[in-house]
Amino acid sequence: MSVDLARQALEAAGGDALASVTRERSLMLRFARSRPTQATSVDDVTVEVAAVRDGHVGRASTNSTGQDALAAAGRSAAAAAEAAARAASDPGSFPGFPEVDPPRAHEGHDPATARLDPEGGGRALEAAIAAANGAGTDAGGIWTAGEVARAVVSTAGAEASERVTDAFMKVVATAPSGRTGYAAQTEVESASLVPARLGERAAGKAAFPGESAVLAPGEYPVVLEPHAVAELLWVVARTAFDGMAHAEGRGALEGRLGTRIVSPAVNLSDAPRYRSTLPRAFDAEGVPKAPLPLIQDGVAHRLAHHTRSAALAGAESTGHAGEAADSGRALPTNLVMIGGGAADEDELCAGVERGIYVTRLWYTNFVRPAESSFTAVTRDGTFLIEDGKVTRPLADMRVTDSALEVLGRIEALSARSVLTSDGELYGRRFAYGTVCPALRASAMRFTA
Repeated sequence: MSVDLARQALEAAGGDALASVTRERSLMLRFARSRPTQATSVDDVTVEVAAVRDGHVGRASTNSTGQDALAAAGRSAAAAAEAAARAASDPGSFPGFPEVDPPRAHEGHDPATARLDPEGGGRALEAAIAAANGAGTDAGGIWTAGEVARAVVSTAGAEASERVTDAFMKVVATAPSGRTGYAAQTEVESASLVPARLGERAAGKAAFPGESAVLAPGEYPVVLEPHAVAELLWVVARTAFDGMAHAEGRGALEGRLGTRIVSPAVNLSDAPRYRSTLPRAFDAEGVPKAPLPLIQDGVAHRLAHHTRSAALAGAESTGHAGEAADSGRALPTNLVMIGGGAADEDELCAGVERGIYVTRLWYTNFVRPAESSFTAVTRDGTFLIEDGKVTRPLADMRVTDSALEVLGRIEALSARSVLTSDGELYGRRFAYGTVCPALRASAMRFTA
C-alpha cells in the first residue's frame, strides 16, 4: 500500500522526482520516582515529495492518503522546484535522483514487537522498578517500542519498501544520597529486553558505597562503558566521516584518508545488516545500503555519502541520505566497532593504577569539529579506579578532548560489542544505534 501511495504522489510531480511514504506506529511509557507517569501512542502516515528542476529542489508533504491530497503534494513540490529554477541565475547543485538496484532484505522486523503491547510495557516497568527498589533506590526512565514502514519510489527507477521494529528501555536509579546510575538496552525485539537486569545494574551504580571523591582537572586513564564509547563514535561520525563536510573542506579527515588516524585496535564500519544492529535496507533516496568500512586497523578508509555530497566529491552515494535530495550531513547510522581481547570492564580496569570509570557521556557539543574536538559531562555512574579496581564514586567531570585522539590512546577493548542507542526518539521515529565494546584509554582530558 505504501508503494502505491508513493506512486500516486510521484505521478503528479512529473519530471525528476521522488516520493516517500512513512508510517510510524509506536508506544512510549515513562516512569519517575518508581511510578508510571506518562503513556504516548503514535499512529501517523507522512507522504513526502521532492521534485528537481534544473538542479533545484522543491518539496511538499501531506498526512492525508486521499488521492486528491497526494496529487496536490506532487504538484506543489513540482511548482516549488520550478519557481526556484526560474528565480536562480545558475543551475542548482543537485544532480538528480540516481538509478539504483533493488535493496537486499534484512531481518529487522519482529511481528510480536509490532503489536505494541501496553501490558508488556507495563510489566517491564514493574520489573525494573522492583529491582531498583530492592536495592534501596528509586527508578525512572522510559520503555518504548515501535514499528516503522516506509516506501520510496522515484522517476529514476527506485522502488523499495521495508518494515522495521525497535525496542528500547533505559533505567536511571537514584539513591537517597542523590547519586544516580544508568543502564539501557536496545533491541529489534521487545521480548529481548531484560528490565529487571537494567534496574539492578542502574541501582548498583547509584547505591555504590562510599563518599564521592573529587579529582582536579587533568589527564587521566579511563575505562569507558559502551554507552560512553558510542558517544565518542557519534562525535567521530559527525566530524570525520560526514561526506558532505569532507567535500566542503570542513571534515576532520581533510588530507588524512588512507593514513592512520587512531589506534590500530580500531576497526569501525557502517554495517546495516550486522547481526546486532537495527538494520536498514536503503536510504531516503532509495539507494541500497551495504557494509562500508570506515576505519581498518586504525587507518581512515571511506566516507559516508548521499547523492549531493557524492557529486561534489566525484564519488558515488553510499546510501546515507536522511531525506530526499539531502543537502545536510551524510552520516553513518549503523556504526559497528569490533571488540578486542579483554573479558569485560573489570579486566579493563585491572590495567589502571589510578583513573576514571565512565558509564556514559552527556550534553555533548562540538568545540572544533575539524579536529573532532568536543566537550561533554560524565553522568549516572562515574567512579574512581585505584590499583586496578573501582573503589568509590567520583563527582561528575567535564571532558574536553579530541574524539579521534582518545581513540588513538586505546590500550584495550572488551571482547563483547553491544548495541547502544539514545532511544528518546523525539520527532519522526528513526531508531538507530551503535554496536561497540567498552575500552581502556591511556588518557582523557578532564577540564572541570
